[in-house]
Amino acid sequence: MSKHASPDRSGNRLLDRLPVDERERLRPSFETLSLPQGYEICGQDRPMSHVYFPTSGVCSVVGVTDDGKVVEAATIGNEGMIGIPVLLGLDFCPIRAVSQISGQALRMPAPVFLEAVEVGGPLDRLLRRYIAFSLRYSYQTVLCNALHSVQERMCRWLLMTRERVGEEEFLLKQEFLAEMLGVRRQTVTVIAGTLQTAGFLSYRRGVMRILNREGLEEASCECYETTRSYYERIVQ
Repeated sequence: MSKHASPDRSGNRLLDRLPVDERERLRPSFETLSLPQGYEICGQDRPMSHVYFPTSGVCSVVGVTDDGKVVEAATIGNEGMIGIPVLLGLDFCPIRAVSQISGQALRMPAPVFLEAVEVGGPLDRLLRRYIAFSLRYSYQTVLCNALHSVQERMCRWLLMTRERVGEEEFLLKQEFLAEMLGVRRQTVTVIAGTLQTAGFLSYRRGVMRILNREGLEEASCECYETTRSYYERIVQ
């Protein structure tokens, strides 16, 4: 399915929780798609032609105001999927999703996907649990944005990105990170400088490198670990 996966794995952690025979049933319906940075996966208030299961990189789910302001609502990597509106029977997507760190995804045409989701079957049960996790993740994000400092949120964001990318180093523009955090670019610059001075990371010409993951975890809020633990608890 993906060049990042072993022969019996898809590279997407959600799909890989399915029984092998179920993954084999779905395999012919998937195609591998590259997601360069900035690629729009789905547009707000527009129909979704496909559903996506990322195998690498990071995607942002954002809300767009009438005057064009963008605020991140969630990030999705190889632990999840983009296409819940299709599963719920909507004929439009209420959010916008873009690739923020380039990677790949497995995608399936929406009509084929709906036919593949057999009521009460393994895929149906797994996706229902993933929806439950997504709701819990959304609640945690609201809490985090309301109660935690920008530095704590930025540390959480970087840790989640590292986990999804699977590497200590990745391309990331400060402008993009500022947009996702809902702050000015100068704020991100100051915080990045503080974290560099502490020896937690290095940042040069758009390349972010995590130098001290444990230190970054200590500087983050509890939302990083809370989200991880709920994923393992809910998505079984």
